[in-house]
Amino acid sequence: QVQLIESGGGLVQTGASLRLSCEASGRSFSTYTMAWFRQAPGKEREFVGVIISSGISARYADSVKGRFTISRDNAKNTGYLQMDNLKPEDTAVYHCAAARGAYFSAAYSRDASYDYWGQGTQVTVSS
Repeated sequence: QVQLIESGGGLVQTGASLRLSCEASGRSFSTYTMAWFRQAPGKEREFVGVIISSGISARYADSVKGRFTISRDNAKNTGYLQMDNLKPEDTAVYHCAAARGAYFSAAYSRDASYDYWGQGTQVTVSS
């Protein structure tokens, strides 16, 4: 069992940066692939990015590529989402998720691929 707790959200202006954290319980965090999703009001949950268990490879949605960076510190059981050059369309509740397995699954951008989810943290970007 893995529990995930996100933090670091807030209200910022366009062009600002934020770093979200996802702290995981349990000793097996280093064996899980970790992803970030987001959900804006009235919209479906959207894939943001994913990082493999070792942290050496990540993949991103086109909408955030070049602006967002995922990383992880397995010694601290924590994953991160660094968000730069934020835009109003990035406003959403951001969730981290974890999947058993060291590598990307074939359906890594689908939320059904993940076994554990955090409650989310709100990010609001004002124009």
